[in-house]
This record gives sequence, structure tokens and C-alpha cells, in this order.
Amino acid sequence: MTLLIGLYLPASLVALLLYGLDKAAARRARRRIRESTLHLVALAGGWPGALLARRAFRHKTRKQPFGAILWGCVAVNVALVAWLATAEASAGLRRLAGLE
Repeated sequence: MTLLIGLYLPASLVALLLYGLDKAAARRARRRIRESTLHLVALAGGWPGALLARRAFRHKTRKQPFGAILWGCVAVNVALVAWLATAEASAGLRRLAGLE
């Protein structure tokens, strides 16, 4: 659990920062952050921060393809973490790393 917090917290803070910067850029008609970058950060564990930032900044809330892809990133990330929590996956990763 501590490992997950250690991964999700920094990734979520990065997501919050990127969404804030992108919203500020949108308001000033400046260069934007690519949507693929925002999705990659969400997929890498920053989805809690992305969801929070999306609501707090009211950013990309009307853009439906973006929202659907974001929720897809959430689903993939949660499924991966659930799979990694299984004994079979854990044993496989240990074998792969040469720890067994």
C-alpha cells in the first residue's frame, strides 16, 4: 500500500500541475500540453490527480473523447494494479527479475 501511495501521489501531483498549466495556456491562447501527455500521466498512476484537476479547473469537461479516454486510462491502471496484486503475477515478476 505504501508503494502505491509513493507512486500515485507524485504522479497525481504531476497531473494536477500539467492540467493547471494547460488550463492557463488555454485561457491565454498559448501553446498547449498534448492530450496524449495528459493521458500518459493518468495511465502512469496520475489519474486521481487528473480527475481532481479536471473538476477543480473545469478543464476538458465538455470534450467527450478526452473524458472517455481518461476513464479508459483509469480502468487500465486499476486493472493492472489488481493483476499485480495477485500471487501469480507477483511470482512471475520475481522470476523475471531473477529473485527466485
